Amino acid sequence: MKKLTATDLDKLSRQARQAPRLRANSNLHQELSDPIQRLAIAMEPDTLILPHRHPHTWEVLTALRGRFTVLVFDDKGRVKQRAVLGDDCSVVEIPAGGWHAVLSQDSGAVIFEVKHGPYAPIADADVAAWSKGRSASELNAWYAVAQVGDEIA
Repeated sequence: MKKLTATDLDKLSRQARQAPRLRANSNLHQELSDPIQRLAIAMEPDTLILPHRHPHTWEVLTALRGRFTVLVFDDKGRVKQRAVLGDDCSVVEIPAGGWHAVLSQDSGAVIFEVKHGPYAPIADADVAAWSKGRSASELNAWYAVAQVGDEIA
């Protein structure tokens, strides 16, 4: 049996706080080539998750600790859906090819992710063109307040 204990989440959060990208993950899957990827990701509020998509797979997210804003966008960057995991929502599933981004609202927050593998870095074509060249602080500030129907200025 594989487990993620409170002690494991504490350790993962410490690693995230010390990491240059302000996040760290703990994989439950054994190999990056596994057909289903299962991992806990500690994310600090200043980490940047660029709007992106996974053309080949859906993605399931749930908060293990803390709160996360999850945004789903149309092709032009307009917010189609918004949820706050750990607050008003427990689980979200983003469809294959859906543009999305995640904002950690709390220090020490940990999210759990499940999606089809094998692992592959996100291709440049799968990062939203409208987000490129924007700073982490600009995007994260917008994620925090963006509502359904909004577009970044």
